[in-house]
Amino acid sequence: MDNTIELEILGLTSNHSQSGSFTLVLGEVEGRRRLPIVIGMFEAQAIAIEIEKIIPNRPMTHDLFKSFANGFGFSVDQILISDMQEGVFFAKIVCKSGVREIEIDARPSDAIAIAVRFDAPIYCTSKVMSEAAIEVNEGDGLEPEKASKSKKAAPSAKKPKDSLKDFSLEKLNQMLDLAISNEDYEKAARIRDEINKRN
Repeated sequence: MDNTIELEILGLTSNHSQSGSFTLVLGEVEGRRRLPIVIGMFEAQAIAIEIEKIIPNRPMTHDLFKSFANGFGFSVDQILISDMQEGVFFAKIVCKSGVREIEIDARPSDAIAIAVRFDAPIYCTSKVMSEAAIEVNEGDGLEPEKASKSKKAAPSAKKPKDSLKDFSLEKLNQMLDLAISNEDYEKAARIRDEINKRN
């Protein structure tokens, strides 16, 4: 697909600023940019269970989707994170049945939970990556960590979300670099969003 970038799951971290939510960190397969997306606890659990190859007692919703698709001869070809509006990400599940192709709108968290079950590739538009991704520089010691085990974030003292408005653009950029070097992608995402609001 033109103007898309393939991503891989690098890790899941608990989100300190929003109780009960997690930050899913995606990374370019051939690049250094990271795309952090805040997701709910249920979707984080659904992704982690499949990555860890844990078999639940009863099928979860995303397992049910897979069984339903298989029963009707559909497969998931790919997931596309297609847009971002006011900090909200949008995705499409691209399904195929023979020569027929259907795109289904979805939240990225659900789409990715389904992608890991179908072993489908995850893509993102160049536009979304340029607006929302965080670049990790060489020498930071931040090599991509494969998500074979869910990564736990180290607790850190965080200022309330609104306090970011009090900082200058120069200071925000310094804070962004520090958050990235500390692998605090959730904080980096909030700082990135504040910087984007001002540009």
